[in-house]
Amino acid sequence: MILARNMSGEVPAECDRLYQALLQCHRRIPNGPSRDAACRHLNRSLAECMISFICPDESAAVRTLCSNKGTALKRSQCQQAQISLATCISYHQHPS
Repeated sequence: MILARNMSGEVPAECDRLYQALLQCHRRIPNGPSRDAACRHLNRSLAECMISFICPDESAAVRTLCSNKGTALKRSQCQQAQISLATCISYHQHPS
């Protein structure tokens, strides 16, 4: 189904509206390709909201540094920001 809970089992208040809309989308549309297509934008928006909540600095860095191709330096900074975001997400998926 939908993995939208953070490590404490709660959806952040900032993301709850998207979570509820995604649940409603899943209730209204039968399972299959049509549901996937219809709910895709909500699923992506919820994922972005959750990631921005859990890893705010890293998420903001990726949005800023990866917004366009830019120079070689900016591409390198974008790649480093993506690695930092992936590390943050990984840390929250498997806390030590």
